[in-house]
Amino acid sequence: MMINNKIEHITNRIILRSQKTRKLYLSQMLSQFDKGFSRSHLSCGNVVHAAAGCGTKDKEAIGKNIVPNIAIITAYNDMLSAHKTYEYYPEILRKYSLKYNAVAQVAGAVPAMCDGVTQGQPGMEMSLFSRDVISLSTVLGLSHNMFDGVLCLGICDKIVPGLLIGGLKFGHLPTAFVPGGPMETGISNEEKSKIRQDFAEGKIDREALLKGESDSYHSPGTCTFYGTANSNQMLMEIMGLQLPGSSFVNPGTELREILNEEVVKVIAQTSINKSFDKTLCNIVSEKTIVNAIIGLLATGGSTNHTIHLIAIAKAAGIIINWDDFSELSEVIPLLTRVYPNGSADVNHFHAAGGMGFLIYTLLENGLLHNDVNTIIGFGLDKYTKEPKIKENKLVWEEGPKKSLNESIIREVSNPFQLKSGLRMMSGNIGRAVMKISAIDSKQMIIEAEAIVFEEQDDLIKAFKNNELNKDFIAIFPFQGPKQNGMPELHQLTPTLTILQRRGFKVGLITDGRMSGASGKIPAAIHVVPEAKDGGLISKIQTGDIILMNAITGELKCMDQQVNNRDVRTKDNSNVFGLGRELFFNMRAQVSSSEEGASFL
Repeated sequence: MMINNKIEHITNRIILRSQKTRKLYLSQMLSQFDKGFSRSHLSCGNVVHAAAGCGTKDKEAIGKNIVPNIAIITAYNDMLSAHKTYEYYPEILRKYSLKYNAVAQVAGAVPAMCDGVTQGQPGMEMSLFSRDVISLSTVLGLSHNMFDGVLCLGICDKIVPGLLIGGLKFGHLPTAFVPGGPMETGISNEEKSKIRQDFAEGKIDREALLKGESDSYHSPGTCTFYGTANSNQMLMEIMGLQLPGSSFVNPGTELREILNEEVVKVIAQTSINKSFDKTLCNIVSEKTIVNAIIGLLATGGSTNHTIHLIAIAKAAGIIINWDDFSELSEVIPLLTRVYPNGSADVNHFHAAGGMGFLIYTLLENGLLHNDVNTIIGFGLDKYTKEPKIKENKLVWEEGPKKSLNESIIREVSNPFQLKSGLRMMSGNIGRAVMKISAIDSKQMIIEAEAIVFEEQDDLIKAFKNNELNKDFIAIFPFQGPKQNGMPELHQLTPTLTILQRRGFKVGLITDGRMSGASGKIPAAIHVVPEAKDGGLISKIQTGDIILMNAITGELKCMDQQVNNRDVRTKDNSNVFGLGRELFFNMRAQVSSSEEGASFL
């Protein structure tokens, strides 16, 4: 199937826009590409230090430079349920490497924050910045310059983008991501949501809330809703950086184990055979980035990736912006209903056809680039196949050509929405992003008075005082990357959802972020320019009439005097506690949300 004309036009525009930076990046990567194994430039002293902790066989192989050495960059910690699965991966991956005539070493570890733990807490102000810290940590791990391939162990929110950004600075190496898989399904997402709302209304106590949360997040593995972590997994697969069908295989299963062996085999053999076309820099191309955006739009994925993908692309010398997202959203339909824009979780999505069917139906209708490199070779159509075990061996079979559950995933000819689940907003308030895949049609247009809040607790207090039983749009300025690191404002979701269910039209505008699982509340987020930069959001006052139109993308303050007001400021120079003061310089030099919110 020929690629859709508009997608081809946008892709060609990105290629042209990125011509100079992409050419420079590829030339840098080619200059570092070595057709031999990587340790010939090291002195004996260098090699001895690198191999001192290895077993006898590995030490000999590294010293004689006779087999490839694969770097493992791990984001393991046992506080994140998703990353708990990685605890014994290095040992297992080293064993598989020996089987396929390679050596593997843990080259470095990176921090791994859990946004679920820091939601509504001061530590959330460092969450977005952790992505760039992870990028730097990845580079430091690989800087020993003695590796022929890379295996990245990361799943959750800022961790996968950080690993990929750092890995792209070593784009001359073959690189793959090794998923851990989602935890098995607990209580339903609808039940979990009701428990949170009941607690917000004072109908249940904290003990009942804790039990409900524990029944939902109950075991090692990725959280099962479709937030940033699982959007990461979708992206790594549709970009050809994980094995086909591997993203949502549960931990501790036979299939999970055999897929882990297979990805080691792929990177070991690619490292042995040495082809520049199969290195990371040539997998992450302009067409791959467009495919990633399309995957995000077609699944109604995390709004955080309207920031992360820009930073990822930049690391590969590719320049994209929100206009690219917006124009692609006009031709990409919404094909999935996974919580929060449906009751199913990622386990149900996987069982209904999952990534294989999603990629198949998009390719069949000319809505994805097939002519891209992947870790298993040329052509994204390889990712329509499914991994199976037969006679204790991994085999690849044709995936489903029809959805196995149309309440969860559909083909392009019968979408949930003709246009995607993300909308770019613009108007005198600035530019912003809105996730619309879960918004009821009656909530798509809101014209109501503004109520300006300083912090999330201020809105929750007003709710408990019965001050919010009306139509309104909550304004949260001074939540952008330059002000306080752009924390997620997910703590607001249960309260605003209650008001919505009471029949009120409520919305949210902020230069901060919502959760990757933001859904039913119309929320114009990532506003640029942010309040710290003097954006109009800093001038809005309580009582101003605001128009949010998710159909046309309008985002306006209707008060004619708003432009004449002085810019409000908020000092951020004395922030301290939990080490936040160490991030002052990062806040001072971070780019805007539309530029990837990066200090690199």
